[in-house]
Formats: sequence, structure tokens, C-alpha cells
Amino acid sequence: MDVRDQVAIHEAMEQQTISITKAGVKAVLNARTSILAAANPIGGRYDRSKSLQQNIQLSAPIMSRFDLFFVLVDECNEVTDYAIARRIVELHSRQQESVEREYSLEEIQRYIGFAKKFKPRITPESQEYIVEEYKKLRQRDANAMSKASWRITVRQLESLIRLSEAMAKMVCEDKVKVAHVKEAFKLLNKSIIRVETPDINLEEEQDVSQADEAMETEQNENLRITFEDYRKISNILILHMREYEDKHKDSDSEGALRKKDLTTWYLEQMESAIEGESDMVTQRNIIHKVIDRLVKVDNVLLEMTLPEDDSADNPFLVVHPNYVIE
Repeated sequence: MDVRDQVAIHEAMEQQTISITKAGVKAVLNARTSILAAANPIGGRYDRSKSLQQNIQLSAPIMSRFDLFFVLVDECNEVTDYAIARRIVELHSRQQESVEREYSLEEIQRYIGFAKKFKPRITPESQEYIVEEYKKLRQRDANAMSKASWRITVRQLESLIRLSEAMAKMVCEDKVKVAHVKEAFKLLNKSIIRVETPDINLEEEQDVSQADEAMETEQNENLRITFEDYRKISNILILHMREYEDKHKDSDSEGALRKKDLTTWYLEQMESAIEGESDMVTQRNIIHKVIDRLVKVDNVLLEMTLPEDDSADNPFLVVHPNYVIE
């Protein structure tokens, strides 16, 4: 990012003013508004081996003033590329009727105007939850060994408060509830980026209830896979589950798939790549941990319980309806 641009955006975010000099006339304008910034990586392609700051050459003081960061990597994907190309062609053909809209522009404007009228206040329960979640972020940041981990400061606490209030406004509530704080924390947690996508330790997210299982495997090193392998396994599982759901949506389980059935199917697909019994056990442990992470950490899979179903260790799984495969 150019130095002059950095100075301009830093002034807007810190002093809430913008200085303009044109034809010998200097003016200072108020900038009391939210800031949405977009940046392209150096060379036009994002380098996963480098941090976000190194990719866009943005100073740490400026980056710390943003609440959220999202990295959009332009990767070749046949489905996505087709959808984008079709959309652009339709816009140039002026086929506006081909675009399906849930809400009209006037309805969205009325909704935003109505939501802005709410001034939600944080409840005592939400205050306690915010403090606890901030403490967890600080502790995790202090224990992080990766140099790419994002530094957690009081600005992230202020971001969490702003996002929680925004969540309450979005649903037109006068009070910031714990549920709003949880959603805001998920957004902030996803935005605290390790953009170089380090190897994923499948053991670090396990629950206390899994202590017995952990003791059995403590002599082995932690199950660790690369991010690319994790995403590859996730996409294979999700594609199969969606195909299964389409074929069996009229059944009693409504297209849901048992966890053990999903594990067995994946191992059958990988049968030719598995060498020996020990490799089979390792792959089974990995797929179990990947499914658990998709449920408990990424919230991509949802556990579904049916009436008179007591199989707690083998629940039905469905894909989150809003999830889009990368």
C-alpha cells in the first residue's frame, strides 16, 4: 500500500477526519462512518506462506484498527468460475429478470433504516461472557508459537463489543444477549487469521469428555495434517453427504447420515491408499477427528437427533444449509 494512502486511511480511522488540499485550498472533513477497505496482494496473487501484513504491505497500527479481515483467494474452481461468468454475461445482456431476489432494494433500505433506530445495551450476563472470551483470546495469543498469529489487544475487545451491538441491531433487539456475543465472537475468531494456513493439530480441540481416548494415544505424537489435506477431506465428505441427502430426503432420517456410516464410506474410498492395519487405524482416527472438528469448531456439520434415538456416540449428521464448498 502506498505511503500516502496509509497516511490518509490512518487519519480517517484515528482522528475521524480527512484532509484535502486542492488548488491551494485546504479542507478538513469529518469521517464519522464505518470503513470498508479492499486491497490487492503484491504481484496480484496471494502468497499463503506469508502473513496478511506481508501480502498487502499494510502497517500494524492501521491493521489493528479494523474489526474484521477476510481473505478472498482467487482459485480455479469450475463451478464458481461458471457462476461468475454467467452472472457477468447476464448483467451485460441486461437480463435483470434472470436474477432471483429474495428482497427488493426498497425493503432492504426500510429494514436498515428501522434497525438503525435501535440502541442496544449490554446485559450483565453478556458483559461476563465478553470478559471471559477476551481472556481466552489473550491466553491463546500468549501461548501461540506461530509468528503469524494475530496480536490480541484491547482494540479486539472493543471490536467484540461493537460486533455484539451490531448483531443485536440486526435482529432489532434492545439488549445485547449472550447469543449475540457468541455470534460476534465467531466472526472475530475467524478473522484472527493465520493466513499461511499452518498444519492443523486435530488433538487440540478435543473435549474433556475425550480424556480417556487421549490417554490411549498419548504415547503417539499428535494427529497433525496440512490445511490442504483437511480441506480436501472435508470437501469429499460434504459432497457425499449432499448427494446422499438428495437421494434420501424422503426417508425417516430426512437424508441425514450416521457418523459411523460416513467414516466407513470414506475408508472404503481410500482403501487402495491404505497400507496395513496400523495405517487403517491412523486413517480412522484422522477421519473421526476431522468430523469432530467440522461439527464443533467449524460448524460445517450439524448433529441431528431423532425421537427415540439413544445413539449419542453415533449421531445423524447433516451439512449446514448455508455452507458453500471452497
